[in-house]
Amino acid sequence: MPARRAAYWTTTTLIALSFLSGGVAYLFRADATLRGMMELGYPPYFLTILGVWKLLGGVVILAPRYPRLKEWAYAGVVFDLSGAAFSHLAMRQPLWHVVVTVSLLGMTLVSWALRPEGRKIGDLVGRVEPAVSGLPLVGVR
Repeated sequence: MPARRAAYWTTTTLIALSFLSGGVAYLFRADATLRGMMELGYPPYFLTILGVWKLLGGVVILAPRYPRLKEWAYAGVVFDLSGAAFSHLAMRQPLWHVVVTVSLLGMTLVSWALRPEGRKIGDLVGRVEPAVSGLPLVGVR
């Protein structure tokens, strides 16, 4: 179990730091960041929108508790990174841009999969759903 915990915290920390530093770079419109987004065809105001969400996502992924917010943050990271990978491909940028982005996406999925129980919403499989209007639901476990 120690290896699983180490893998979780390593991937989680790397993803969170990537998003925290990216959020700061986006909000302060760092030259390289602004230039990169312009090359992808995105308007400058997009940096502000993504910067705020990146900062919030990085904080939520590291923070204790709030499992539902963590699910939303992980989903946001997946949307952000997959969108970035497709943007790099669409604009025919060097392949290493896509490789780095997909690698971060892979780390995100590993982090999500290895979350400790206290960081998960819970097991939704096998829950008994209540009857609707007093009628039992057939086939619901």
